[in-house]
Amino acid sequence: MTTSENASAWPDHKPTALLVLADGTVLEGFGLGAEGHAVGEVCFNTAMTGYEEILTDPSYAGQLITFTFPHIGNVGTNEEDIETVNMAATPGARGVILRSAISDPSNYRATKHLDRWLKARGIIGLSGIDTRALTALIRTKGMPNAVIAHAKNGEFDLHGMKEEAREWPGLEGMDLVPMVTSAQRFTWEETPWVWEKGFGRQTEPEFNVVAIDYGIKRNILRLLAGEGCKVTVVPATTSAEDILAMKPDGVFLSNGPGDPAATGKYAVPVIKRVIASGTPTFGICLGHQMLGLAVGAKTMKMHQGHHGANHPVKDETTGKVEITSMNHGFAVDQATLPEGATQTHISLFDGSNCGIELKGKPVFSVQYHPEASPGPRDSHYLFKRFADLMRANKRA
Repeated sequence: MTTSENASAWPDHKPTALLVLADGTVLEGFGLGAEGHAVGEVCFNTAMTGYEEILTDPSYAGQLITFTFPHIGNVGTNEEDIETVNMAATPGARGVILRSAISDPSNYRATKHLDRWLKARGIIGLSGIDTRALTALIRTKGMPNAVIAHAKNGEFDLHGMKEEAREWPGLEGMDLVPMVTSAQRFTWEETPWVWEKGFGRQTEPEFNVVAIDYGIKRNILRLLAGEGCKVTVVPATTSAEDILAMKPDGVFLSNGPGDPAATGKYAVPVIKRVIASGTPTFGICLGHQMLGLAVGAKTMKMHQGHHGANHPVKDETTGKVEITSMNHGFAVDQATLPEGATQTHISLFDGSNCGIELKGKPVFSVQYHPEASPGPRDSHYLFKRFADLMRANKRA
C-alpha cells in the first residue's frame, strides 16, 4: 500500500511503521520489534521455517528481510536456534517485513515471543503489507535500497527517510565483514543438536581445523566438530602466516555479508597462500566467492539474489539434485572460471554457479549453505568430503 506525504492510506488505523524505497515508494504498516529506523537492501526469503536462524545469520548484515511465508513468529524463539557466533556484533538483519502480525507462540521449545526477541536484539519490524506484491516488485526491478522505521506515535520524517534511502550506496563495494567477525580467536567443540539430547561435545578430535570467520554460523562449526574436528575460529584479518603456524589439517572459509570483492582485498591474498600450502580447504557462500576470486574468477551482483530453504542445486559430478538453503546476493561468474577451476554445482533456478573445485588440489567450495539451519540436510555430505580430504592428506 502506498501513500503520499499528505494523505494516509489507513483511514481507521494510523500506521506505526513505514518502508520507504529509494525510488520514493512508501509502504505503510504496523510496527513490531524495536522502535527506530534502519537503512538497508530489501530481499525476500522463501523459507517456511527457521525464521530465527535466518534473522541471526550474519550474512544478512545490511539487509531488510521480507518473508514470503505469512505466519512468522508462531513457534516463538529460543536460545538454541541462534546462529550468530559473535554475540557482541551487530545483529544480522537490520529489519524484518511481514504479511501478518506476530501470533502468540505455540511450541514446546519456545522461551520468548518473537516481538520481545526483536526488541531485545534491536531489530525493527513491520507487518500488514502485501508481501507478495513487494516480492513481485523485487523480482521485476531487483533488490531496492530502503529505510524501515517504527514509531508508536506514527510520526515520521518522511522527507528525510526518502533522502536516506536514495543516498545509501548499497551493498555493492561494501565490506561488512568487520561488523560481524570475531574479535579474537577461540576454540569450538559443540556438536550438532540431537532430538531429546540437545548439543554434544567433541572430546576426541581427529583433525585440527582453522576456520576464518567472515560471519560464520554456529551450525557450520557444529557440523565440523561432528566430523571429528577441533575448530579454532580466527578473525577475518588473520594473516596466512598465523593460520599456517597453527599447522591445520584443514582451513575453512566461512559465509558472511557484503561484497566479496571488497572483503577480498585483504582476504584473497591469505586464501592464495593457504591454497599454495597444499592444505585442504573448504568454503561456503562468501568463502566460496572469495575462493573464486583467489583463483582468478570474478564475482557479480545478482538481480534478486537467492534467499530461502528450498533451492534446487545440481551436483554436476554425480548428477544428483539437492534441495538447499541459500542466502546470497553475489555470485561467482562461471564464465570467468580459469583453467584448473571446475564448476561442480549449479542452481536449477537460474543456472548460476553454486560450487567449484580445483584440479589436483584438495580445495572446494559451494555457494549454498550445506549446514542448513534452516533448511534441508541434503548437503551434509560436504562436511564428510572435507574430512575425507584431510584424512587422505594426512596419510599422504
